[in-house]
Amino acid sequence: MQELVGALRSYAWGSRTALAQLCGRPVPSAHPEAELWFGAHPADPARVKAAGSDRSLLDLVTDDPVRELGTVADAFGARLPFLLKILAAEEPLSLQAHPSSAQARVGFERENRSGVPVDSPLRNYRDDSHKPELVVALDRFEALAGFRDPLRTVDLLRALDVPGLNVYAELLAAQPDSDGLRTLFTTWITLPAAALSTLLPAVLEGCVRYLSGKGAREFSAEVRTALELAEVYPGDAGVLAALLLNRLTLEPGQGLFLAAGNLHAYLRGVGVEIMANSDNVLRGGLTPKHVDVPELLRVLDFEPIDLPILEPEAGDDGGARYRTPAPEFALCRFDLPAGGEPIALTDAGPGIVLCTEGTVELAQGGHTLTVRCGSAAWISAADTDIKARAVDGPAQLFSACVGGN
Repeated sequence: MQELVGALRSYAWGSRTALAQLCGRPVPSAHPEAELWFGAHPADPARVKAAGSDRSLLDLVTDDPVRELGTVADAFGARLPFLLKILAAEEPLSLQAHPSSAQARVGFERENRSGVPVDSPLRNYRDDSHKPELVVALDRFEALAGFRDPLRTVDLLRALDVPGLNVYAELLAAQPDSDGLRTLFTTWITLPAAALSTLLPAVLEGCVRYLSGKGAREFSAEVRTALELAEVYPGDAGVLAALLLNRLTLEPGQGLFLAAGNLHAYLRGVGVEIMANSDNVLRGGLTPKHVDVPELLRVLDFEPIDLPILEPEAGDDGGARYRTPAPEFALCRFDLPAGGEPIALTDAGPGIVLCTEGTVELAQGGHTLTVRCGSAAWISAADTDIKARAVDGPAQLFSACVGGN
């Protein structure tokens, strides 16, 4: 087991306080801090520190995959199949989806043949992998994810009482299924600028009227979100598209799993995120980054879904497990009481142990490693019988490993 230093990513939607506070650095930070990557993705691998050395986790795994990955290399090749992050969103992320494995392979090869550099801002596919992902809230976490039941969306559009929305409400009411959602989403996301400049302000006025009404309002969260998105991204068709999606709130400890093709946008909050080791994102709006609507439409799953909030299951080892169908990763949370007995981390390596509260001491034989809040440890396949205990107060850690381990 070795100390692992995350790679800090700065994006405009990040926070100047959340990650700095978590890691014990001065607040506010010089720039918005959006993500800490703990993994071996070529775009930004974490650093392994041990015995005075400092090297990337990517190089460590590539140089000796047998020791570091063990039998995982038989299934996934000489690469760590997952990427672990801490995400801190002060403003909404882009409206986006991720491709399936087949779509990623085809898209990656197509862009390679076209000569688009892998690091180009115009690139859609930076690798040939799909990107299922799980986010677990560290504080209150807000998101849009998955297309809502079309009939409820019809109710929302009618409740806004905007004449310009009537034709769209009737279109969806006449075909309340995935085909109707595809038609409406495609129409809105590709609206000519002149039409959008007329419709969107009228919709936003309708949102204001809706919220000023008396009594309980069924769609208050959805309508308020549309207004907030319009403030950050004025004139963006993604604001209209957001009206079609489920609006979710995760409380600390709750999770959300997103499969390929699921349209989503994280709105705000801090969470631990684990995904297949990929950086493939297809964007449709709500961002200054590259948007490729035709490619997004190719990968989107328009089947309406009532996304369940994922509650962890209690494990025999005292951990709380977040079960997903993804073979690339598994995630478990441990809440360690102050002065408690050491608990065994039974998940086999390769893995990453991430501390998100307090300080944790890892012990293996006569060797110990202190992991402070915002820091992590790399657990190779050769590392076994590791125990963890809280130091100087309660602590929380997340253990990430390959699915099925």
